Amino acid sequence: MGEVFNILRTHHVEYRVTDLEKAYRFYVEAVGFTVTDQDDRHLFLRGLEDRTHHNLVLTRADTPGVAHVGFRMASSEGLEALADYLVKLGLHTHWVDGEEPGIGKALRTIDPFGFPIEFFYQVDSVPWMLQHFDRYQGAEVMRLDHVNYITPHIQDAAEWYQSHLGFRLSEYTVSVDNGRDRIWGAWLHRKQTSHDVAISNGHGPRFHHASFIASSKDKILDVADRLAAMGYVDNMERGPGRHGTTNAFFLYLRDPDGNRIELFTGDYLLIDPDWQPIRWDLNHPQRQTFWGAPAPKRWFDEAMVAYDWSGRPQPTEAPTLPDRPAFLDD
Repeated sequence: MGEVFNILRTHHVEYRVTDLEKAYRFYVEAVGFTVTDQDDRHLFLRGLEDRTHHNLVLTRADTPGVAHVGFRMASSEGLEALADYLVKLGLHTHWVDGEEPGIGKALRTIDPFGFPIEFFYQVDSVPWMLQHFDRYQGAEVMRLDHVNYITPHIQDAAEWYQSHLGFRLSEYTVSVDNGRDRIWGAWLHRKQTSHDVAISNGHGPRFHHASFIASSKDKILDVADRLAAMGYVDNMERGPGRHGTTNAFFLYLRDPDGNRIELFTGDYLLIDPDWQPIRWDLNHPQRQTFWGAPAPKRWFDEAMVAYDWSGRPQPTEAPTLPDRPAFLDD
């Protein structure tokens, strides 16, 4: 059914921050985002490769967290078809037009697992910065790659995004229970790289991170030096390293409010229609990090609050499976 309305990709994410000046120093001066626009409540940021208005909105608020994720559609007709389809599925939806600068008519909803999402087609064009090499700095952020959800309903969520929105499975992590696979994580894509949405098991709905493409592995190493020199040592949470899942080189950061982003580069192209999803055993020593180093405890335990469209924090549920594999506590 998802092919009828053709979702192109994960396009942008909105983070809540308590201090825009501190956020500007971190995201723009240290990490290397490009500013499209700003006012007394918002920073609209993008990557050097982006030709649309923003891929990250930072909104001043009393508490940090994630306000929404935006998905771009291939056509306005597809957007209308999706609206009808989501209503038939029983979701509560509403339309806005121009409420988010740079974005035209948008369909907003909460998915069945508590995540605030919007779909749109029209978005303002902006100058392409790809060959403005004089503007490159930090990690040389190129574009948004994916977001990572945490939900106690991991199996249902992975199936819902595939069955109803046309996402495809690229990789997944399982434990074996009485001879049957139990899913702990799923990597789903619309664009032709490893994923647009990752879904992990745990207390939720919460957001684990949004991930942005750095121009190269070397630039991730360079930005680690830059962050350390600028006093952001404690903001570097995990890495640099290479994932087993997705094969990408990574560095996880926490902004001054504790919101998490990932810098990410070097995953793979995924085009063939007969692609067979890659299965990872939960206990595989190279799953978390290809080099074998385990992730730090807080990377598993801490995540961002999800807010509904009225700005209220979403209540969380505990998972039916433990949200951390027991071997991580050994």
